Amino acid sequence: MGDPTVYDVAERAGVSIATVSRVYRSSDSVRAATREKVLSAAHELGYVPSASARGLASRATGVLGLCFPDFADPEAEGTALDADEAELSFYGDEVIRGMERAARRHGYALLISAAHADRAGEVLSDVAGRVDGLAILAQDVPPAVLDVVSRRLPVVVLAGRVSPGLDRIEVANFDGQLELTRHLINSHGLTDLAFVGGAEDSPDAEARFRGFQAAHLATGLPLPERPAARGDLTLVSGRKAAVELLDREGPLPQGLMFANDQMAVGALQALAERGIGVPADLAITGFDGIPLSRQVSPALTTVRQPMSRLGEEAVELLVARFADRGRPTVSRRLPTALALRASCGCGV
Repeated sequence: MGDPTVYDVAERAGVSIATVSRVYRSSDSVRAATREKVLSAAHELGYVPSASARGLASRATGVLGLCFPDFADPEAEGTALDADEAELSFYGDEVIRGMERAARRHGYALLISAAHADRAGEVLSDVAGRVDGLAILAQDVPPAVLDVVSRRLPVVVLAGRVSPGLDRIEVANFDGQLELTRHLINSHGLTDLAFVGGAEDSPDAEARFRGFQAAHLATGLPLPERPAARGDLTLVSGRKAAVELLDREGPLPQGLMFANDQMAVGALQALAERGIGVPADLAITGFDGIPLSRQVSPALTTVRQPMSRLGEEAVELLVARFADRGRPTVSRRLPTALALRASCGCGV
C-alpha cells in the first residue's frame, strides 16, 4: 500500500479535498467539528500534508527542519542593544547556528520555522512535509500531530518533554541551577532568594526551579513551594516580574534568580530605572549564557549551557536515525557550567 494522500484523508473523513487543504492551510476557516474529523482521519492514516512526503524515506529533499517557539520580543527596542542585535543574541539563535553548521557538514540544508504555541501543530505538520528529519526545540506539540509526524520521518526533541520512542537531548538544568543557587548561599551568604520561573509547561524552567529548591534543602533553608513570579522567558516578562516583586509589600529579597538570561536582562533594566543597585542592593542571575549576558551592565552571572552543541547533536542524531531507523532511542544530557560575573557580586 502506498503512502496516504489527501484523497485518502478526504474519503476517510467524508469531506472534500478542498476542505482537507483548508484545515492544513487555514484551520480557523473550518468548523471545529470538521477540523477534528479531518485531523483524526489524517492521524489514523499517518498522513503528512505534502506531496514531497512520499520521498522522505529515501531522503528526497536534502533538508532538515527545526521548529521552535516564536522568540520574537516585540518590545525589545530600547534595550542596551538595538532590536536586531538583541534578537541575534537569544538562546534559539545559538541553537540554530549549531544546527546549521552540522547540517552543512552532512550535506543538508536547514529549514527553520517559528510558531506561537497555538499554531505549533499546524506549523510542524507543514514543515514535516518538506524535510527528511525534524528537530523540535522547546515546544509543546499536540501528541496526535507528533505521533503522525514521527511515524513518517525521524524526529529529535530538544529541551522539551520526554516523548516515548523519540530521540531527545536536554541540558543539565537541575544540576546547573542547584550549583548556582548554592554559590549564592554559600559564597555570598544570601539566604533570602526568589526564583522567577517560566511557564508551568516549560520542562527546562521547571527543572531549574527544582534545582533552586534542592539547594535550599541541601543548605537547610526553608523550601520555596513555588516560584515567586513567572514570565514567558522574554525581556518584557523579566521587566514585569521584577516590577511586580519590587511593588510587593515587605523587604526585598537578597537576590532574584531568573529561569533564563533574557528575563534577567529585562529585570536589570527595571532595577536600574528604580535606582536599585546590582549587586549592592540585589543580586541577579540568569540561565543560558547567551552573548547578551556578557554585554549588559553589570555583566550577568548565569549558568552557561552548550546551545550550539545542542543543535549540532540534533543533526548527528537525525543522521544516525537515517542510517538505522530501528536503532534504540537515544537520550542525551549535556553539561552546564557557571559563569560568575558582577551581577551576583563576583569580581566586584
